[in-house]
Order: sequence, then C-alpha cells, then structure tokens
Amino acid sequence: MLTVNTNTGAMIALQYLNQTNSQLQTTQNAINTGLKVASAKDDGATYAIAQDMRGDVAGYSSVSDSLNRGISAVDVALSAGQSISDLLIQMKQKALSASDSSLDTASRQALNEDFQALRDQITSIVNNAVFNGFNLVDGSTAQITALASSDGTRKITVAAENLSLGGSVVTVASTASISTQSKASTMISTVEASLNNVNSALARLGSGSKKLSIQADFVQKLSDTLTTGIGNLVDANMAQESAMLQSLQVKQQLGVQALSIANQAPQVVLSLFK
Repeated sequence: MLTVNTNTGAMIALQYLNQTNSQLQTTQNAINTGLKVASAKDDGATYAIAQDMRGDVAGYSSVSDSLNRGISAVDVALSAGQSISDLLIQMKQKALSASDSSLDTASRQALNEDFQALRDQITSIVNNAVFNGFNLVDGSTAQITALASSDGTRKITVAAENLSLGGSVVTVASTASISTQSKASTMISTVEASLNNVNSALARLGSGSKKLSIQADFVQKLSDTLTTGIGNLVDANMAQESAMLQSLQVKQQLGVQALSIANQAPQVVLSLFK
C-alpha cells in the first residue's frame, strides 16, 4: 500500500539506527574510560561486586601501612638491642681486664671510667629508640599491634623488650662500676648474663619483625590479586572495542542511508499524479 501518512520502512530504519547509535555510545564510553562497566547502569551486579572488591583493596592499603609502621618500630628496637649487645661485650672486656689482681689503681680507674661510659650509653640508646611514638625497649609499652585484615578483626602483636639498666634483661645496675678487683670479678658474670638475655630478646624481636614482614608481603600479593580481579570484571578489551567501534560506525552510515531511502518512498506517490 502506498501512503504518505505512514512510512513503515522509515520507522523500522529509524529504530535500527537508534539502536546502533546507542551501541556506538556504549562503545565510545568504554574507549574513553577504559572500562566496560563504569557505573551501575552498565551492569549493576558486576559493578556491585567490583565496588566490594575495591573496598577490600582500599582496606588492605591501610593494613599495609599499619604493618610497615610495625616493622619499622620493631626494626628500631632491633637496632637498639644490637647496639646494646655490642656495648655489653665491651663492658665484659673492661670488667675482665679490671679483675686482674696485678692491675694498678690508675689503670683500674681508667677501665672503670670506660665501663661507666659504656654503661651510660646503654641508657642513651634505650631512650632514643623511638619510632612513631613507640619505644619497644624502655618498658613504656608492653607490645605493638598491627592490622592484619581489611576488616580490622585480625591483628598481629609483637611483644616489647625492656632493655633498660637494672631490668630483667639487662641486669647491670645504673650505678654499676668496676672500681675494685672484687667488683670487677662479680661484674663479669652479671654482664655475661645480661648479654645472654639481650641476645634472647633480640631473637624474640627478630621473630616478631619476620612475622610482620611475612604478613606485609602476603597483603601486598593479595591486594595485587584483587586489583587484577577487578580489572578482569570491569576493564574493557580495547582491541575488541576498537573493532566494534569501526563496525558500528559502518553500520551507522548504512542505517542513515537506509533511512534516507525509506524517506524517499512517499515520493513514488507523486508519480501517480503526473
């Protein structure tokens, strides 16, 4: 039927052209953003899953920061402990030398001054072993705790070690001296016991640092895996989108031509009235 009021062919051509334009817009958005799912409008379920995973990745970023702070605090404590261990070795040597009964008073006095200087250096090291407000070797805190999971429910704890003079680890008193042969002889065993205690404390701190480092490595790998998973869900395949863009552009041009041809159909009616 020939009619000028209803052009069915033009309507169908317009429907397909609109559909092509919509697909072309979707493809252009994917190319512009690099995402095939940029919003909930694109794919609600996939977008929700990706957002949940993004939340986990953001949480693991905070976990990583917490673990790194913990590692640094423990490493500072380890450095302090190692320095104290070295000082105790020197103090033992001074005490051993001062225990020699054939030593004259002046020599013993010189050894005692060196011993006391080393002793006081321990206190200086203990007081300055601070990172981010935490001192794990002066007895001011019992432990340091770091986050271990993105929801904050799991944590890793490393116990502190009090390396202050006169404590349970370094049993050398803050007033200790080797001014006499008797004091020097007694001090040898005291310093040796403190040295053993400090080395044991270092072993415990080292285990704690390793525990934090292992968790930090795991968290980084887990975060990277989640990021890859998010990409698999929402990233656009640019090669595929490029091919689709060219295909849709050709389809759009053909649709325009088809609509133009359909719009010319009513012109046939004019030939009936010539």
